[in-house]
Amino acid sequence: MSLKSTSISLQEARQLALQSQGLLQSTPFGKDKEGIVKALQRMTYLQIDTISVVERAHHHTLWTRLPDYSKAKLLDLQAKDRTVFEYWSHAAAYLPMEDFRFSLPRMNRYLSGKKHWGRPESQVKDFVYDRIKAEGALMSKDFKKPDDFQAGMWNWKPAKRALEQLFMEGKLMISARKGFQKVYDLTERVLPNHINSSQPTPSEMADYLILRAIEAHGLVTYDQIPYLRNRETKNWVKSRIPQLLENQTIVTLQIEDIPSSTYYTTPKQLSQLNKFSALQNSEQAVHILSPFDNVVIQRKRLNELFDYDYTIECYVPAAKRVYGYFCLPILWGTTFIGRLDAKADRKQKTLFLRNLVFEAHFTIKDLETAIPAFVEKLWAFAGFNGCKAIVVERVEPMEFREVIESKILNIN
Repeated sequence: MSLKSTSISLQEARQLALQSQGLLQSTPFGKDKEGIVKALQRMTYLQIDTISVVERAHHHTLWTRLPDYSKAKLLDLQAKDRTVFEYWSHAAAYLPMEDFRFSLPRMNRYLSGKKHWGRPESQVKDFVYDRIKAEGALMSKDFKKPDDFQAGMWNWKPAKRALEQLFMEGKLMISARKGFQKVYDLTERVLPNHINSSQPTPSEMADYLILRAIEAHGLVTYDQIPYLRNRETKNWVKSRIPQLLENQTIVTLQIEDIPSSTYYTTPKQLSQLNKFSALQNSEQAVHILSPFDNVVIQRKRLNELFDYDYTIECYVPAAKRVYGYFCLPILWGTTFIGRLDAKADRKQKTLFLRNLVFEAHFTIKDLETAIPAFVEKLWAFAGFNGCKAIVVERVEPMEFREVIESKILNIN
């Protein structure tokens, strides 16, 4: 029987979105480095961020899905196995090496004159490239700063601007990370020989974006597919959708409680809904998510599907913050129940819960049901951040605090 359009409930939509991201299963991607690769292939990208009040976003996002995750495994996959690489998705990201060719359109735009964080002089670019070609992989610190250099957050020294421009052009790749510092090398010395590096056609690029977005998220709207991509890419996706609908590679999906939005999915994704029965509240897992987690990064989608209004406030002036500098979304089963502003003090080996705020719909009865899984996750998160103690500073509603503190003390 042909299927071009169907309708599902909002709860089914939430389930489809989360199980596609591996958040409803205990070990959805397996273990060890193979699990990391499978998770990355499913998610399509893994956003990299510099903020480290808790563990950085790329490590946090993988840890959420992989119980045995360690940072060393990801670094090995980049530096030794060459199965992941760094480039730009909607932002700086780790990507599956097998998808390298789908970064070529962006690289070509930089080769054609697009600039990245400033305008490096051509002589500096040539000098940097020639040194790496002759000496091997180098870091920014291997290039001397000019005597008149003025340091600043985005005031990169000339060699750093050149390195980043060459990286965006695809002439250099990041061969490894030392600490959090990038190690640059020539692309031909990093890219494995077996990797397809042919330029994708507009149709191939559109299919990649559409089908991988559906695989990663279960269901997507048109606007969500080319998120933060350029106009040309958006046009490729827009023109390709009707063709994929016509041959039934994808289908139109209506969500009963969101009649104004048209989503797209695949017959395969719809078949996955039958594999997961509704969990009892007591069986639902708790996840403390990174603000850059793939599930929450598109805030409009998050609000529409999960009725969760979320803003990361590290970019908001301190006086205007409502919840805290780096609040982490808290997911219980298929429901977002709160947010946690946390700070890992590595010297004291203590995780400070600076502000733990629960949503209005989350009742004290809900807390009593969720508290075992929530506290267990808090201790796991503390351990992931190198902490052996938890200090509760503020909880809202206030009457939740005693329950949470007593359970934390009992668990430890």
